[in-house]
Amino acid sequence: MRVLMFGWEFPPHISGGLGTACYGLTRALARRGHQLIFVIPRTRSDEPAQHLRLISASGTPVPLSLTRATAHAARALWEKRFSLRILDAALFPYASPPIPSARFHGQTPSEDSIKVRAFEQESQSIVTLLESEGDYGANLMAEVYRYSQAAGALALRESFDVIHAHDWMAFPAGLLARAVSRRPLILHVHSLEYDRSGDHPNPEILEIERAGLEAADAVIAVSHYTRQMIITRYGIAPEKIHVVHNAVSREEAPRLYRVQRRSEEKIVLFMGRITFQKGPDYFVEAAGLVLPRLPHVRFVMAGSGDMLPRIIQRAAQLRIGSRFHFTGFLKGPAVERMYALSDLYVMPSVSEPFGIAPLEAMLFDVPVLLSRQSGVSEVLRNALTVDFWDVREIANKIIAVLQHPPLANEIVRHCREELRAIRWDNAAEAIASVYQTVLKRKGA
Repeated sequence: MRVLMFGWEFPPHISGGLGTACYGLTRALARRGHQLIFVIPRTRSDEPAQHLRLISASGTPVPLSLTRATAHAARALWEKRFSLRILDAALFPYASPPIPSARFHGQTPSEDSIKVRAFEQESQSIVTLLESEGDYGANLMAEVYRYSQAAGALALRESFDVIHAHDWMAFPAGLLARAVSRRPLILHVHSLEYDRSGDHPNPEILEIERAGLEAADAVIAVSHYTRQMIITRYGIAPEKIHVVHNAVSREEAPRLYRVQRRSEEKIVLFMGRITFQKGPDYFVEAAGLVLPRLPHVRFVMAGSGDMLPRIIQRAAQLRIGSRFHFTGFLKGPAVERMYALSDLYVMPSVSEPFGIAPLEAMLFDVPVLLSRQSGVSEVLRNALTVDFWDVREIANKIIAVLQHPPLANEIVRHCREELRAIRWDNAAEAIASVYQTVLKRKGA
């Protein structure tokens, strides 16, 4: 099957679990014989993509005829569904080469403007989309719009059977690709705005999620936890939502770090975005309760995010700065070494659709303590769990694991067995089944 896939992250351009999940899933789909075109906002030449075609939306050559066709569809989608307004102006922001301003002011055409007109008259003339960074900065909404325009052009140019879009940044791209190609659309929910922002969601993002979920031919949720949230918060029909859990690649095991953990000093690890969703404030509060009882423990917070200054300040207020360390954002071998050095991984997420990091920690035989408000707890039935808000219970379970090695070893042994069934090949098989179901229903 030929799949046109849209996603905001793909290794090495990642900032969290989304890119990791996309990589594992696409590799497994490719092993099953599916042909994949993966479109991200911006690529680099050194990005590995042997198992699929990796296309950059930024700088994608787009024939003028396709630009006009997709611009109309994009305008309709963004104005009617997403409450955004695209204003007509005497500007051509997606053109290359640039159009001289003299052309718009009734002045005598310059040699450059004559060349531009000739350029436009050629049947195969192309323009290039405005360069995009593909990050999560202040201009994210504008980049999402440009990304969707590229998606529409690519959908007319490429040959494929289904469209598969990951998370809200790619939902408009998926909707526009379906509008111009009339191929079925599957939306994959790794995280929702209610997960990220709680009871204070961004209304624009909320509307994009709602529009996509309502219009999609099928929805894939990474957990039953997320499926229920989609039903409850967005009113989507339950039969439309398929649960496919994420996984971890055991192919990484041969290259894992093997380090000797220090028996006299234990390391408790938090690794993830330092944001409201991930519960870093509960981690630091638990550390403040553990250290008076176990003064030789080191707490490590690996990651970056908007709550980092607040967490640093709180660690100082608790007077635990000498035992609480901040590494910043880690990637590649640094992530692996951090897992290998740790004695316990804690994920106190407030709302976690799945959570791949605990599975990665388990590859290094690290016991894990999970929030009950997480999807990964559905597949790790032998891991320790706790309500994210119960700081005292988090602290008690940290102490129990560190003080009783037989307990830690038992957790590791059981979780190691569970890992055998948590494979990307299983996820790929389930997703391929969703593709087939949608195509059959559409009569394709």
